[in-house]
Amino acid sequence: MKKYVLKAGSTSLESLVIIECDEPKVKPGEVLIRVHACSLNFRDQAVVTGNYFGGVLTEDTVPLSDGAGEVVAVGDGVTEFKAGDRVAGLFFQNWHDGPPNPAAGAALGASGCNGMLAEYVALPERGVVKIADSLSYEEAATLPCAGVTAWNALMCGRNPIKVGDCVCVLGTGGVSMLALGIAHAAGAHVVVTSSSDEKLERAKKLGASGFVNYRNTPQWGPEAAAASNKGGADVVVEVGGAGTLAQSMQAVNFNGEIALIGVLTRDGDTTPHPLMMKGSSIRGIFVGNKTMARDLAAAIDVNGMKPAVDKVFPFKEAAEAYRYQTRGAFGKVVIRV
Repeated sequence: MKKYVLKAGSTSLESLVIIECDEPKVKPGEVLIRVHACSLNFRDQAVVTGNYFGGVLTEDTVPLSDGAGEVVAVGDGVTEFKAGDRVAGLFFQNWHDGPPNPAAGAALGASGCNGMLAEYVALPERGVVKIADSLSYEEAATLPCAGVTAWNALMCGRNPIKVGDCVCVLGTGGVSMLALGIAHAAGAHVVVTSSSDEKLERAKKLGASGFVNYRNTPQWGPEAAAASNKGGADVVVEVGGAGTLAQSMQAVNFNGEIALIGVLTRDGDTTPHPLMMKGSSIRGIFVGNKTMARDLAAAIDVNGMKPAVDKVFPFKEAAEAYRYQTRGAFGKVVIRV
């Protein structure tokens, strides 16, 4: 089989190499997956450059947390899966249910845990989930990190979104466009921010109904609130980080929630006083658990949701997929294995 490896100490894509090796031997309690597709997240760029949590890789590591494929063998004791099942790996291998906890386990595709960018991957049964019946492997591969993160942000807070609520999503990347799809299916009004009118028009076709070009309006928070259907967003999907948080506090409604997801920017005004005046809150989101992944798959099948896939690259062009993502993809970038 073939797999990609990021060499220990990686600080650039020059460390990404493809190698040949034996297929994994399935062990008791494990599932052997023939991977059909993987997708990229911003987090994967941080792993390449050595800027992910924990710093540079301390050992050679197969990258990417997100991948979907077909079960080809199961080890002794496996009861949840059988050969032929369509599955994906979970971002956190040990987080099955409940709130975040220190026992969530390793996250695929970073130090200490090989990821999915390989032709075959063996994972513990607990770290695998069935994918939505209505999705292709390429579509399903977009969900383990970004999709579950969006579901957690919108459906697992103190007030899960419902018909008539407002959601504000920042930008048109993977998490934001998946959040747009979930919110639209739930009957929410969705406000999208972007520096590109062309991307805002594409978001409109996916169900968005409020639009703010933050290049034209750097102080976009009040405008996003005005573009909502109720004076502010019930949930702001905050993927920017410290540099956008002040505007998200202006965009959020009374008694609303900012789902804090991203670290794209590290510097900015994070004074929480605007939240105090509104009775709003910030909830930290770090992907989610297996139950959330199952619920997301069920919602996709019921509602006919389709992830926004910008471009699909062949396995041999994985490095180019990384480069393409850094140029500002609309939705998700996928690698077909």
